[in-house]
Amino acid sequence: MDIILLERIEKLGSIGDVVTVKDGFARNFLLPQKKALRANEANKKVFEANRERLEKENAEKRGEAEKLGAKVAGAEIVLIRASSNAGQLYGSVNVRDIVAGLEAQGHNVDKKQVVMGHPIKMIGMHDVTVALHPEVHVTVKANVARSDDEAELQSKGIDVLAQIFEDEQKEIEEQAEANRIAPNLEPGEIPADMLEESVEEDEA
Repeated sequence: MDIILLERIEKLGSIGDVVTVKDGFARNFLLPQKKALRANEANKKVFEANRERLEKENAEKRGEAEKLGAKVAGAEIVLIRASSNAGQLYGSVNVRDIVAGLEAQGHNVDKKQVVMGHPIKMIGMHDVTVALHPEVHVTVKANVARSDDEAELQSKGIDVLAQIFEDEQKEIEEQAEANRIAPNLEPGEIPADMLEESVEEDEA
């Protein structure tokens, strides 16, 4: 279907462009959301008659979005969540959580403006895009951690997940070393040679 864009659509074009899109995309999204018109002769005349007003309105909205974007850009939201030892969240962080986090900092953002390909399911620092206007996109940080202390470390650029992995590896290596020294011991049991050494010291 050929359509006339009433606003800039990423990967399609700018306001006033006539582009061809799949029928379903036009009928289910662009036309009902008033982001485009069918590109017939009547609509082309209507658009041209209103082009100046539409471009002026778009410029005003873009200006407002840019002002808000200057405040929102780079904001960091701390989200404390429970997770497994490997950093996998019990649950996930979604658009609603991002909006609530921004609102708590005084940023008024609609959930439709938050662009997340999929929910966040791991602890760490995650970039989230906020589309304040078709031509104004900013990035905010979602600092997902298990505690305020972890969030602070992540904020300073420390990779908490890597730290968890290192600690786990160290524990595995220590366990392997203990098994190498005394492979058949139960946890808490003292090796026989250590017992013999102790007895010899007592006799001496």
